[in-house]
Amino acid sequence: MLKKITVQNIKELRNKTGAGITDCKNALEASDGQIDIAIEALRKKGLASADKKSSRLATEGLIESYIHAGSRIGVLVEINCETDFVSRQPEFHQLAKDISMQIAACHSVSYIFKSDIPDHIISYEKSLELQKEDLSVKPTEIKNKIANGRLNKRLKELSLMDQSFIKKPEITVEELVKQHIALWGENIRIRRFERFLLGEGLETKTNNFQDEILNMIQNK
Repeated sequence: MLKKITVQNIKELRNKTGAGITDCKNALEASDGQIDIAIEALRKKGLASADKKSSRLATEGLIESYIHAGSRIGVLVEINCETDFVSRQPEFHQLAKDISMQIAACHSVSYIFKSDIPDHIISYEKSLELQKEDLSVKPTEIKNKIANGRLNKRLKELSLMDQSFIKKPEITVEELVKQHIALWGENIRIRRFERFLLGEGLETKTNNFQDEILNMIQNK
């Protein structure tokens, strides 16, 4: 027997996803009123729609800054959208703040996408993997397969979009951005960023900024 879909059910799903009323109603009917399944269906639909919008020109937006507690690390990031209307929305400002905080926490990140990583960096990282002692006795085919797997993992460490979102680790930064694209129906892109570390290039004490930021978020 199909569960009756109520206005309250639709309102709850809309509040959790930001999706339109009709989309929420259809998702609930398709999932027999199961909120979690409906959320997942809407999320997939939104991400698919976001992929289609990712090539559209985005020239509005804002530059956001983040200074970590203690003023030892700072980040500037430019995030673009298509209209001034979206750039003024509180959710867009929060997205920019979250991205800047993410960059501060992930100090191995140097590029926005894996595709941005130069060929000479990829070649260098692969050569390091191939030279590792545990691969020296492996047959060439297996050695290359293992090295390529490790290389892919390393390239993800360098890519901002492949990072797990620090506030919600079950999604990546790329999925976070796509959720906001689906929310407003506009292309959103992280154009560039710069990270500043106090005393960078000098011999300084190393701090685990990621743990500090995560602790700060959890204690809010």
